[in-house]
Amino acid sequence: MDVQVGDKIFTKKPHPCGAQTFDVLRVGMDFRIRCTGCGREVMLPRAKIERNIKKVLRQQP
Repeated sequence: MDVQVGDKIFTKKPHPCGAQTFDVLRVGMDFRIRCTGCGREVMLPRAKIERNIKKVLRQQP
């Protein structure tokens, strides 16, 4: 899956605050994402993120 820094992702399961959208801050073996609802940053392994992504919105240059 091709996800880049600056993209916005929609997940299958919502964050505990209720938001389902996250901003991608870092990619690699681990992803750092920021919840758009509460602003919390989470670092998760690539395999877990790729299973839970429903949709990716690209950032327009």
